[in-house]
Amino acid sequence: MIHPLTDCKNKNIPKSTNIWQFCVIFPEAQIGENCNICSHCLIENEVKIGNNCTVKCGVQLWDGIELEDNVMIGANTTFTNDLYPRAKNKDWKQLSTKICHGASIGAGSVILPGLTIGSHAMIGAGSVVTKDIPKNSLWVGNPAQMKGYITKDNLTLDLQLRDKDGNVHDYSEIDY
Repeated sequence: MIHPLTDCKNKNIPKSTNIWQFCVIFPEAQIGENCNICSHCLIENEVKIGNNCTVKCGVQLWDGIELEDNVMIGANTTFTNDLYPRAKNKDWKQLSTKICHGASIGAGSVILPGLTIGSHAMIGAGSVVTKDIPKNSLWVGNPAQMKGYITKDNLTLDLQLRDKDGNVHDYSEIDY
């Protein structure tokens, strides 16, 4: 379903994907099955979105950004693709950003260009990500710092693999 108030120039949106009102979708963007692109989003040509992704309201996905399958991007997350932006810079270098399978980025986060966020990683709301994020890790703050791990069952663990009750878990629970 593509909302009639969306400016979608792309002819290859799967029928299982929803694109809500006031979005702008460029013609060459790649968007997978069963995605939900919420209102007020912009998706440029050189963007790849896998299957089962959610992009909440107010997100702009610039050229060079890739979301693998099952990625969640919170409302008003800001991505960049130029590390040294200047007005009218003909020599700018596009940097690519990859959000790996199952990762989640909280609302209002800022993701600097040229980074990889590992599979199943979780970025807390309002975080500023300035470096690559390992898989299955939990990051928060400005700049974002690693605060622990997240298991396949969404149990958060501290840096010593302890849950909120103090129980120590095996590393195999987070290495998936």
